[in-house]
Amino acid sequence: MSVTISSEVLTQLVAAANASPDAEICGLLFGTAGRIEAAEACANVAVNPARTFEIDPKALFVAHRRARGGGPSVVGHYHSHPSGLPNPSPRDAAQAMGDGAVWLILGGGAARAWRSVARGAFVEETIDDP
Repeated sequence: MSVTISSEVLTQLVAAANASPDAEICGLLFGTAGRIEAAEACANVAVNPARTFEIDPKALFVAHRRARGGGPSVVGHYHSHPSGLPNPSPRDAAQAMGDGAVWLILGGGAARAWRSVARGAFVEETIDDP
């Protein structure tokens, strides 16, 4: 499978990750199951943001409320691995719900897309530029 995301959005996210070498950045992805149309940065409210991420629950609530009102759908999220590769970590796998959400992981100056297909399991998605 693949997910389409513009090179402009992808470049902005990789640059934001590179600009935060000491803490994971995170945010929400909007669009459809196969197309990311926008990304929105969110505060990382994790207790230890250098090693994990937690999207601000208020931002998540607002995004879902906006979607219910006709706004763009939340189809996943992104986060960075400041000192690692853009592969799911064991911590990421523990959080995967198997809901089909896109996990865009940034690290080492690159981005890779993963889809949560089962609890604790991901399948890599090819990233296509429209």
